[in-house]
Amino acid sequence: MLGFQPYETFQLLVESGGVDRTNTLLIASCDSYARRTRPTSAEREQFEALALRLFPAAAPAARFKAAATLGRSAYLTETLEKLVIDNIGDDLAGYLIGSPAISEATLLRLLGETNADTASAIARRGDLSNIVLAKLFQMNSRKVYRALATNTAIVPRGAYLSALARSAQMDHQVAWSLAARDDFDCALLAPAFFDLGEGDRIKVIKAFAERKTPATPIQKTIEQLSVATGELTRALMKLFSENRRPEVTRLLTQITGLDEVRCGQIAHDVSGAALFVVLRAFGCTSYEGLKVLIHATSHDEDRSLVLTEFAQLFDSVETDAMAFLMSAWRGEVNLLDLAKPEYQPFTHKSRRTPAANAAAVSGERQQERSAIVGQAMDALARIGARRAG
Repeated sequence: MLGFQPYETFQLLVESGGVDRTNTLLIASCDSYARRTRPTSAEREQFEALALRLFPAAAPAARFKAAATLGRSAYLTETLEKLVIDNIGDDLAGYLIGSPAISEATLLRLLGETNADTASAIARRGDLSNIVLAKLFQMNSRKVYRALATNTAIVPRGAYLSALARSAQMDHQVAWSLAARDDFDCALLAPAFFDLGEGDRIKVIKAFAERKTPATPIQKTIEQLSVATGELTRALMKLFSENRRPEVTRLLTQITGLDEVRCGQIAHDVSGAALFVVLRAFGCTSYEGLKVLIHATSHDEDRSLVLTEFAQLFDSVETDAMAFLMSAWRGEVNLLDLAKPEYQPFTHKSRRTPAANAAAVSGERQQERSAIVGQAMDALARIGARRAG
């Protein structure tokens, strides 16, 4: 069996060889079994009987080494899996994450022990069944949800999507992990907007590009305000140019209905993403909005590149979408409505438009946006020159 003598020979050696011989046999047999491609049912039964005899008789160090070796096999029975789990000690998490195959029954048994560390290790596996996933999503554990958020083998849809989106509102690490995924709708991270980094905030805004959104109460508030867009941008430009951000906070509190803490975050957000949401929600165009952002933002990199990206967002993101995002900050909307078919992102795909023509159109738009950025900077330079004179 497995390149060794028959089972009876092993049994004789165990009975007459003492602990040292048992340790050697256990490690050697586990290594041999782990290297097998696919053992026959007879070999599996024979090895299982041998392992059940050797593990209890071996020394602790040998049991640990044998369990770690045996855990590499993809052909373990539930009995062998239990031997590995019971003897692998502190390496249990590594086994649960990296083992090529673990039975559903074993995983469910471990989850029944309600150990968050064990459950979070299981949540990182890429071969989880729906039954195991359902059990994991029912657990009220940050560790488990952080692991689920990083597991790209789990498709975020249906009940899983809802659970991950709710968890992101309460745990910034979950939000960070979901923002890094290409298969997650970043619009659902709107409530966690201020927990995200600059790049991820832009991702959230881009998720609303060319996208319909449900009606929100704040839309009527914006329509009823007597503040003209031009007056608003001029006031913000003046306050930002003089670095009077506490007054910006008070102004935003008056016109948005957001609480003062949130408006303070917007006023002091030097990345410009949060301020963009407010400006676009109130209908600012790229030309007017960029003049405010130039005064409000601070970027170590080439500012023209950042501002060109904002110019693109002014063109592609509707005012109602940013009003919806502001309503999400106020907790007035159900973000999961965005998962409905009528509110899914709209993408232009045409077989009639050659790739070369599409690239040319994209290049023309890029030039237009760069020109708008240049015009905004020139206008501000003229304003500064007049003040100096």
